[in-house]
Amino acid sequence: MRSDRVFHAVDSHTEGMPTRVITGGAGVIPGATMFDRRRHFMAHLDHIRRFLMNEPRGHSAMSGAILQPPTRPDADWGVLFIETSGCLPMCGHGTIGVATVLVETGMVAVQEPVTTIRLDTPAGLVVVDVAVEAGAARGVTLRNVPSFTLALDRTVKTAAFGDIGYDMAFGGNFYAIVDLGDLGIPFDRAHKNRIMDAGLAIMAAINEQARPVHPGNPEISGCHHVYLAAPGSDAHHSRHAMVIHPGMFDRSPCGTGTSARMAQLHTRGLLPLHTDFRNESFIGTHFTGRLVEETTVGGLPAVVPTVTGRAWITGTAQYLRDPDDPFPEGFEL
Repeated sequence: MRSDRVFHAVDSHTEGMPTRVITGGAGVIPGATMFDRRRHFMAHLDHIRRFLMNEPRGHSAMSGAILQPPTRPDADWGVLFIETSGCLPMCGHGTIGVATVLVETGMVAVQEPVTTIRLDTPAGLVVVDVAVEAGAARGVTLRNVPSFTLALDRTVKTAAFGDIGYDMAFGGNFYAIVDLGDLGIPFDRAHKNRIMDAGLAIMAAINEQARPVHPGNPEISGCHHVYLAAPGSDAHHSRHAMVIHPGMFDRSPCGTGTSARMAQLHTRGLLPLHTDFRNESFIGTHFTGRLVEETTVGGLPAVVPTVTGRAWITGTAQYLRDPDDPFPEGFEL
């Protein structure tokens, strides 16, 4: 075998959504904080993301995380989240996958029944409690970054669907929350192409007409996720299809999306603190969320969410780059 680059990985899935955890080969990314490292990676090292996420080594719904030494003394590991859409500030399903990999590979000191891991992410410190039984991760609860509602009852103009109402919330990334029933499309995987087209159209229109910007960090901006809530969804149990830029569905219930949805429901007075919220994905898997604290972000009311789910390790691999490979950064089709 010939190779001029080797990456070591542990692959996993969180309630159906992959997380390719890169444990070696990327080196230490320059930067004083994980947000600085994300900025440097996007500017100078994005070919690594494309190599690992794109076909033929990945696929159109691929997601991953690159482990790093932490930049802060109170963290155990640093994490950079990558996927086909780019480099996210935070990823909930990816955090659950990373925590599972760290426990089951022995990359952290494991304690039963709960192992606590502190992760340095571009969005801030994320504390994770892993339920451990006989050395195996049986469930992961992450305490996410503060989440908030940016706007309620906004309207965006689309060519295909006319004026569409939505709420905009943040749970580590920005989410437009839309009632799927308003679009006249059934919540059915047989209609997935129509749902995808609608989500992407709404996303594009929002970014053109009312691009969201984080009040505390203007470098976090833009809507790359649309939460299309199924009819009958409420503050106890919400089913949804999550459309993600540039054109994929989240297979998991989406951790940051669960956080944003809970923030939106709390703002509407529908979800109090310390109340379980069941968030169900397009394929029927679920996360359990809770709001545990009120706070503020950039002067806006915010909440601190927890999200509980599970991940499973699916394999280990070494990804090689042959110097003659015609697709050294993969390809998108």
